[in-house]
Amino acid sequence: MSIYGPYEETLNNILADVERRLAEWNDHQLAANQPKLYEHLIGRVKTPASMAEKCRRKGYPESMAAALRQCRDAVGVRLVCNFISDITRCLSLIEQADWCTVVKKKDYITNAKPNGYRSYHLILDVVEPYEDVDGQQPGHFFVEVQLRTIAMDSWASLEHEIKYKHHVANPERISKELKRCADQLASCDVQMQTIRQLVQEGERDK
Repeated sequence: MSIYGPYEETLNNILADVERRLAEWNDHQLAANQPKLYEHLIGRVKTPASMAEKCRRKGYPESMAAALRQCRDAVGVRLVCNFISDITRCLSLIEQADWCTVVKKKDYITNAKPNGYRSYHLILDVVEPYEDVDGQQPGHFFVEVQLRTIAMDSWASLEHEIKYKHHVANPERISKELKRCADQLASCDVQMQTIRQLVQEGERDK
């Protein structure tokens, strides 16, 4: 039996609801002649096998309660944005939303991980019209949201492919080169943000 028990379908429904809300925000921004919030959105429900493995790794019991309460990333959404300022816009909307509460933030953009990884992570408590594992209805469900620029997302995908899918010879040099590449991409993000601001200022001055 799945570690999610009867909640597996519920988690997929929650993912669809969150994706719909985010897409509606994007549509509203475009309708108001504002830049789009994000370039693309990737959502997933962690597979039962992956969740069971995480529970074992964390020392949690392999139970529904652990999967849905102690682990808080059964449902995950990644928003890949064009510019750093778009991440800020997404954060503002999420923090003001009436359908969720931010319960945890990790800013790996301002404070990158030692290996160069950059992203903004949120854990949301999302209120949904489904019974939760505690018997509440409407229920409370955790959703992890990651916000990245295209450059950050490309680096993270390539770093994962290089380091986790293959045996890496000379890992210290590979790690050093990956960190250098991450720093260069971060600099590029800042430069692109500056260019965007200059273009927008030029438009306002017309």
